[in-house]
Amino acid sequence: MEGTSVHRLLALISLLSCSTNQAALTVSPSRSQFFEGDSVSLSCEEDNSSAGWTVRRNTTRPESECGDQWGLFDGSMCNISSLSLSSSGVYWCESREGAASSSIQLTVTGGSVILQSPVLPVMEGDDVTLSCHTKTAPSNLPAAFYKDGSLIRTEPAGHMTLHHVTSSDEGLYRCSISGHGESPSSSISVSVKPPTSAPPTSEAPPSTSASLQVRLVCHLVVFCPYFISTFLLVSLYQHKVSGSDVPVSPAMTPPIQAEQGLNDVHDEVTEHYF
Repeated sequence: MEGTSVHRLLALISLLSCSTNQAALTVSPSRSQFFEGDSVSLSCEEDNSSAGWTVRRNTTRPESECGDQWGLFDGSMCNISSLSLSSSGVYWCESREGAASSSIQLTVTGGSVILQSPVLPVMEGDDVTLSCHTKTAPSNLPAAFYKDGSLIRTEPAGHMTLHHVTSSDEGLYRCSISGHGESPSSSISVSVKPPTSAPPTSEAPPSTSASLQVRLVCHLVVFCPYFISTFLLVSLYQHKVSGSDVPVSPAMTPPIQAEQGLNDVHDEVTEHYF
């Protein structure tokens, strides 16, 4: 019974590990647009390991995995030696347990111009460079760049850099080269940069006021018993002194009255003498 419980616990831990670990799909060369006939390599990486993951895609053809009538999967990487127009679609990594990575869009064009842009979302605040390439001509020809159908600017060398990107830079980008045509559109998305935690060495020491408060509390803790005991001793002493005083009683009145009577007799004798 105990062994069964242990096995169930291990299975639960394994299931949780599979659901939380997620692979990332990498593309080489790193771009989202390709010319027809280009080659590309796709791999799934999870903590520098690709074991247990495969590459799948959803194109104009039914969804399938690498090695199933497209690509060659050698256990760690999916190689496509010659892309066709039907290779355009969504690609992602999937594990044996059914976990899936984020997907990317790859576009294959039969034209003569492509836009080289980031495959994965870019981090907020980073610089992003877009390049416009032709299939045969040099890659430094003047190119016009567009976002969401509107002209941004024309660059003489065919390269445009977006500095310190924000969410406002998200959208569909394309480029065109005079005499060669224009590229398909590719989407650029921006991810919010996670907050950075302060290094351990930069932790501020306790403030002076806080340390003074701690010292004051310590002194009070030490002084209070002494003060209370002193107060009790003084109170007891005062009570003892007040209790030792002799009170005035009726027994003391006769001597006083006798003394007063003698004084009266003395006065009578004096008057009689005179």
